[in-house]
Amino acid sequence: MTPGVLALLAFAPIAVVFLFLVILRWPASRAMPLSYVTAAALALLVWKVSLTQVAAATVHGLIVAATLLYIIFGAILLLNTLQESGALNVIRQGFMDVSPDRRVQVIIIAWLFGSFIEGSAGFGTPAAVAVPLLVGLGFPAMAAVVAGMVIQSTPVSFGGLGTPILVGVNTGLGTDSAVQDFAISQGFVSAGGELMWLDFLAMVGTRVALLHAIAGTLIPLFVVALMTRFFGPERSFKEGLKIWRFALFAAFSMTIPYLIVANTLGPEFPSILGALIGLAIVVSAAKAGFLVPKGDECWDFGPRDQWSPEWNGTIEIKTTSTGSSNISMLRAWAPYLLVAVLLIVTRVPELHVKGFITSSSMTFQWKEIFGTSITSKVQLLYLPGTIFVVVSLFTGLLHRMKASACRVAWKNSTRTMIRASVALVFTVPMVQVFINTTGGAAEYEKMPIVLAEGVAAMAGSAWPIFAPLIGGFGAFVAGSNTVSNMMFSLFQFGVGQRIGVDPAWIVALQAVGGAAGNIICVHNVVAASAVVGLVGREGLVIRKTLPAFCYYALLTGSLGYAIVWSGQKGWFNAGSLIAIALIASLFIFARRQLAAGNPD
Repeated sequence: MTPGVLALLAFAPIAVVFLFLVILRWPASRAMPLSYVTAAALALLVWKVSLTQVAAATVHGLIVAATLLYIIFGAILLLNTLQESGALNVIRQGFMDVSPDRRVQVIIIAWLFGSFIEGSAGFGTPAAVAVPLLVGLGFPAMAAVVAGMVIQSTPVSFGGLGTPILVGVNTGLGTDSAVQDFAISQGFVSAGGELMWLDFLAMVGTRVALLHAIAGTLIPLFVVALMTRFFGPERSFKEGLKIWRFALFAAFSMTIPYLIVANTLGPEFPSILGALIGLAIVVSAAKAGFLVPKGDECWDFGPRDQWSPEWNGTIEIKTTSTGSSNISMLRAWAPYLLVAVLLIVTRVPELHVKGFITSSSMTFQWKEIFGTSITSKVQLLYLPGTIFVVVSLFTGLLHRMKASACRVAWKNSTRTMIRASVALVFTVPMVQVFINTTGGAAEYEKMPIVLAEGVAAMAGSAWPIFAPLIGGFGAFVAGSNTVSNMMFSLFQFGVGQRIGVDPAWIVALQAVGGAAGNIICVHNVVAASAVVGLVGREGLVIRKTLPAFCYYALLTGSLGYAIVWSGQKGWFNAGSLIAIALIASLFIFARRQLAAGNPD
């Protein structure tokens, strides 16, 4: 079978997702079973993988889906607990005191607070924290999910204390002798002749941070513009673009320290410290009225009874509660602060908590499922879901909740989690079958690699432009920047060497694209939607977030092309022209929207 035909077949499960989920707008609970069947049939009939391996991948996928459902349950439980205690009303009023403008609120919560949670925990946790918080403040559920997905780009490469770089890229490249030889040739060697591998990874991280800092500059503006266009009373980009000064100020408040930290402290801390510094700067500035709309210029959603039914989730946010009405602002925020603290404490190795909760005695593991090489492992105490549940129990005591109110929170959370289960029990197994198609009798590479090789064969020297798309594709199917980097880093490095450019830059483009892929990742969208009871409308969310992903991948890819070919073609090359054209187009579009004032 020719490589082109094989690549098309490998793309089939993804094509099924786009056709039924995004284009035809089927719910994930109907579209994902078709994608699973497609992937399983190709694995068995074309790749000739054994039925045992397909079954093992499916079981592993079900175990991963169960962990996701546990995280969803914990996130919903925390939201419902805060609602029943009355703390959400206090938090809502606190944000109104900073600014009643929803555009300002979404930038602070989604972009800055969400980036901090991403840096602390990674793995989609911001959606489980920021999205329900936005809904609790009165945002439409779909608007909250769209905002929560779009910001999962810039901070993701350094999420979970740098996991996508320190685990993803490291695992993908670390054992290859050609990569090690390249690192040595670039001077990453000690006086004693030992390879300084961590320094090499840090160098890749600084390149990743540079690309993210450039592309991330417009992400807060994307968030507010998409929000006002799709969920505003006037359905206009203009209302979002009006606060471009504040959006850029918020972007730079995070990305500048983020870039400095990446260059000085390494891959563990850019997202955490960049977001914390950004929060301190932006919240202080907003309270002082700097660049914040006032009076009639403040923007809000229309009356709730005028919202489209498709915006609303099944989780109803009440403005009254059975809890205390005398909760202070500190007590109201204490659960979220505790979540942030526990996420950091359990993920910084030097604190020695991580080693304890991830020890073998605290880990449930099924090695070599059905005799295959596939192993499933669950570290229950390490999962964010456990932190959410523990904090929810603590909140009940801190806010002096009645037992009846706690029971309501648990009951409603369980009901919402069950609704999400149908979609996830097919989504995650499809992914696992797709990426576990190596070792079949046909002796083909696994499906993701076959597809990437097909694109590389067509792209040739233009590959840097496509490198982020492959990274994004990996995250789209696997639901993880880390897994995408594991799958494709060595492949990307090899393509860079074949076309004669610096392969470390191509790996950096892979990592950036893998981060951007989280914007449209199916099971992240399913999980984020489930947290606010928006099950069944995942395709609508992806349709709204897809432009942000395309912008991110195209801009970073064209910048990557300009950089790697600058020595041979000069800086004025195809990549720089594409980047200039893209930014110019966005600038012209924004000016026309602001000048016309009419809905697009």
